[in-house]
Amino acid sequence: MASEIHMPGPMCLIENINEQLMINQEALKILSAITQPVVVVAIVGLYRTGKSYLMNKLAGKKHGFSVGSTVQSHTKGIWMWCMPHPEKSNLTLVLLDTEGLGDVEKVDKKNDTQVFALAMLLSSIFVYNTMNKIDQEAIDLLHKVTELTNLLRERSSSDLDEVADSADFVSSFPDLVWTLRDFFLELEIDEQVITADEYLENSLRPKQGTDQTVQNFNLPRLCIQKFFPMKKCFIFELPSHQKKLAQLETLRDDELDPEFVQQVAEFCSYIFSHSKIKALPGDIKVNGPRLESLMLTYVNAINSGDLPCMENAVLALAQIENSAAVQKAIAHYDQQMGQKVQLPTETLQELLDLHRATEREAIEVFMKSSFKDVDQKFQKDLVTQLEAKQEDFCKQNLQASWDRCSALLQGIFGPLEEEVNQGIYSKPGGYRLYIQKMERLKKNYYQEPRKGIQAEETLQKYLMSKESVSDAILQTDLILTAKEKELEEARMKAEAAQAEAQKLEEIRRQNQLMMEQRERLHQEQVRQMERDRANWLAEQQRAQERKIQEEAKRLEERLKAENRRLQKTLRRLFR
Repeated sequence: MASEIHMPGPMCLIENINEQLMINQEALKILSAITQPVVVVAIVGLYRTGKSYLMNKLAGKKHGFSVGSTVQSHTKGIWMWCMPHPEKSNLTLVLLDTEGLGDVEKVDKKNDTQVFALAMLLSSIFVYNTMNKIDQEAIDLLHKVTELTNLLRERSSSDLDEVADSADFVSSFPDLVWTLRDFFLELEIDEQVITADEYLENSLRPKQGTDQTVQNFNLPRLCIQKFFPMKKCFIFELPSHQKKLAQLETLRDDELDPEFVQQVAEFCSYIFSHSKIKALPGDIKVNGPRLESLMLTYVNAINSGDLPCMENAVLALAQIENSAAVQKAIAHYDQQMGQKVQLPTETLQELLDLHRATEREAIEVFMKSSFKDVDQKFQKDLVTQLEAKQEDFCKQNLQASWDRCSALLQGIFGPLEEEVNQGIYSKPGGYRLYIQKMERLKKNYYQEPRKGIQAEETLQKYLMSKESVSDAILQTDLILTAKEKELEEARMKAEAAQAEAQKLEEIRRQNQLMMEQRERLHQEQVRQMERDRANWLAEQQRAQERKIQEEAKRLEERLKAENRRLQKTLRRLFR
């Protein structure tokens, strides 16, 4: 229940129909929604003693729990009112108002004790509302309910001291708040003024002595003191004039006795400031669902005629909560593994490490939600379930790895298989090409990530399944290679013969060319000789002609010189 939400009014929690206790399912729904720890304040006392009035004050309301004004008991069974704690936001306050004890209309007075005991078992603060003073009858009634060998047994034991000395058990018992209504006595002992608390302690103080009468006197007091180590007493004056008490619910505070108003305020303040969380042995804090479980166990025991046993209630609650804790831990494991694990894992160790880490988290979740797991029964069951889940994950991992690798093999080697079907490798040398292709594809396969732990086994199984194909390609290759060799040898012989013929032809052709070249060279030499001779003759002729020309020139020069001489001679002669 969220802290800002509370019930607008009280609701019957346990109905008392024909003195049989019946649980109201609607009230259970409200309890089951309270996730906070609860402070449970229950009030018990004789009918027509103003219990409901005090509970309405704790609720901060003038109206709520039914306040009667006649001699007939008004509240039947146990009524519940849940609300946020007025001072502690992390707590929920649960008020339980019980039907009055001593109703003259009841046939079986045992029913009073059942309601009394149930209120005490469910509460963390137990308000015992009596009239006027603390007397032996009120003490005996309280002792009757708290007597360990009867209704409120933590475990099967009749040894009062053995159980009473259990700190766990005592810590799970409620604090006792004894309210004395219409108190008229003077708080004095031996003319000394005492407090209400001292009055309560004095009333519960055992006497000295060992005779049976003293023992009978001391037994209820010792029992109450041991099981209520925290005790508080409040006295309340008469609220108003007797005639106005019938309309107490409608009276304003200024119409009430100021002393009474102050006493009620102090009572409420104490309850709120000393709120004790409902707890079970082992300091296990009780929330709404746990309170619901306790109540169901107690009521079922009472209705079946058994004694309401705290041990049985705690065991029943432990059964429910530990089973729920196991399921919560399993749910956490499933959620975390679902988020963390990506199947297939590369190695088994990777999966086991994830499992162990998540298993530790799941056990921590269980430990936080469980309590009183006797002999670690539920934890062992959790471990067994987690081991089964680990085994299941390992199987899933194997299958996921197999599926992943099979898909990869089909994708990688599928084209090769198609090439084989097409006969691409059915040729000489095809086996070598096939093996080379296989090695490349295997390398591609190894490079693919997240194949898982079945990677090698799946590959080897695939390769084994293709051995017959490989053998067939090899045999075909050998046969075709042999034939090709024969053809190659014949071809080589033919080529050799052809080459020889071509060589001879080439030699003949070369010889012919050489002869032709020699002839051409000879002819060229002859022509060159002829050209050289012609050139020589021409040169001789030209030389002869130059010589003649030079001779003629010399003659002409001599003639000219002779002529000049003659002229000179003539000129001398004619002078």
